[in-house]
Amino acid sequence: ADGGVTTRSTRPEHRTHRLSTEDVMAAYVKVANTDDLQPGQAKLVTAGDQRVALFNVGGTCYAINDTCTHRGGPLSDGTLEDDVVTCPWHGARFCVRDGQVQGPPASKNVASYPARVADGNIEIEV
Repeated sequence: ADGGVTTRSTRPEHRTHRLSTEDVMAAYVKVANTDDLQPGQAKLVTAGDQRVALFNVGGTCYAINDTCTHRGGPLSDGTLEDDVVTCPWHGARFCVRDGQVQGPPASKNVASYPARVADGNIEIEV
C-alpha cells in the first residue's frame, strides 16, 4: 500500500517518431482560380474541413483562417485595407499576410496558410 500517493519519474519520457515523406512534404490544394480573386478582394474557400479566407493584396494571394478569434465573425466578409482585414462583427483587425492581430477586441492571432499561384490556380498548404 502506497497510501494513495502517486510518484512520477524525474526522468523525461523520450518518444521517437519517424517522419514519413507525407509528414514533411507540403500538401498544397487548389482552392480557387486567379480569375476568381481580383486585387483588393476576399473570398471564402474550404480546404479540407477548414474555412479559409483568401485575399488578393496587390496581386499576391494570402490565406488565413476565416473565423475571427474574438467571437467567430467571418473575416472573408470583412473590409480589406492594404494588408489588414477588419472583422465585420466587432472590428477586430488582422494582417492577412501572417494572421497577426492588429487591433482589438481580438487578442489571439488567426492561423495563416502558405499560398501560391500555379497555372492560374490559387493553392494553399494545409
